[in-house]
Amino acid sequence: MRIRRILLITLVSLLLSGATVSIVANVLVNRSAEGLCYSSTDDMPYRRVALLLGTTRLGRTGNPNPYFNNRITACAELYRAGKVGKVLVSGDNSRNGYNEPEDMRHALVEAGIPDSCIVLDFAGFRTYDSMVRAKRVFGQDSLTVISQQWHNKRALYIANRIGVDAVAYNAADIDIRDTKLRLAVREWLARTKMVFDLLFMHDPHFLGEQITI
Repeated sequence: MRIRRILLITLVSLLLSGATVSIVANVLVNRSAEGLCYSSTDDMPYRRVALLLGTTRLGRTGNPNPYFNNRITACAELYRAGKVGKVLVSGDNSRNGYNEPEDMRHALVEAGIPDSCIVLDFAGFRTYDSMVRAKRVFGQDSLTVISQQWHNKRALYIANRIGVDAVAYNAADIDIRDTKLRLAVREWLARTKMVFDLLFMHDPHFLGEQITI
């Protein structure tokens, strides 16, 4: 009985510690993004390079992913408004037949952004990797992040911690209750994981030689 009690106390302590880290992470992320997330191109400061965070082109049902389409639209808006000159597309290309950067490149070209202005990062497997690689591989100390607002906030916090002067442009979100709830839970957990990545300054899955944009 004594061992079971110790195990129970240990488990409860771990759960409480994890919950505390999650709460602190979310508070820090939200505070760090204040005044740095924009929803209008009129208010956006200029940054030479935009970092477009990748997502899948098709949803779970095989239909077009509205998050993907809205990020493409947002990026095209910034480019047409003269707020960015180059677009670094960072996404997942970890398996055959799945290539977020290439899918986004094709969509950006169709939206009117010249192919010569687009640079691809095939090792942006997660947001932390994308942000660190933007600085260490692609040499960016200043950029505009493009994604949905909840995602932008986490990216901005990472940018701040690794020494990147970043602002963000919010792509339109999706007002579907079940989807928003699922993403909210996933984002909460991702922010918790982010704390440990930054605490121990983990390297991305891949780095490699520097690439000039």
